[in-house]
Amino acid sequence: MASQTTKLRAAAAVVCTALIGAAPVALAPAGHTASPPASPLASPPVSVRAPSPSPDPFKGLTADQIGDKAVAATRSAHSLRMTGRVSSGGQPLVVDFSVSDKSECTGAIRLQGGTAELRRTGGATYMKGDEAFWRASMTSQGMPPAQIDATIELLKGRWLKIPQGQPGTEDLGSVCDLKSLLADLGRNKEQRTGLVRGPDGEVKGTPVATLVKRKTSGDTTTTTTVSVSERGKPYILKMVKTGGTDPGSVVLSDYDKPVKVVTPPADQTVDLTKLDQGTPA
Repeated sequence: MASQTTKLRAAAAVVCTALIGAAPVALAPAGHTASPPASPLASPPVSVRAPSPSPDPFKGLTADQIGDKAVAATRSAHSLRMTGRVSSGGQPLVVDFSVSDKSECTGAIRLQGGTAELRRTGGATYMKGDEAFWRASMTSQGMPPAQIDATIELLKGRWLKIPQGQPGTEDLGSVCDLKSLLADLGRNKEQRTGLVRGPDGEVKGTPVATLVKRKTSGDTTTTTTVSVSERGKPYILKMVKTGGTDPGSVVLSDYDKPVKVVTPPADQTVDLTKLDQGTPA
């Protein structure tokens, strides 16, 4: 049973690494990328050009000042939904999950053709991946084929339950902590200087101010663009990054809406704590 526990922890670490690695990309201001192929996890259509509302809510503010207001508003949110395509370690990830400041979340991630669902509630994290996801993830971590096959069989059709405080999974819980995810957004103000306001646009029917920053290093130019709501609170509604490493495109929506998480049935879970105790999962 101990070897099974080791396999499960390795599988949990894979998703933990993927999600944590994706977060900084997702939460960095970004430009325009090609839309991901249609899928249940694909981003909703966005960025249709629209006239700027009148009057301009940001009249008299510099682009940097608008950026400061957007960061402050976004960090004050109690919940939001994040959808889009990001990159982690050179691997494209499609993400779609809702998260609250009560450390609850629900959603999914697509990696190399496979999909994994993620839920967190009551201090426990639950993950359920299909075979393609687990196989691609564990292969990338260098697990032996025999271990991969055994782990996939154990997890088939079941959720991996990770109680709070399990060794080696500390970062997994922070994926579902909204304040933790948004912390990097305001940590380095220097990243937000030198912005230029571009043409106003629209994201999912909401008029937005568009802030753009370009940075050249050697032969590579990175363009980052952030769309800020011109209606209501100046929330960040879209971020895109092109050029350089780890490009990505993310839409933020459903601000301050309740995040409803359904706890998987006990008979459909594999519990790491019980495995550690040597009892049936």
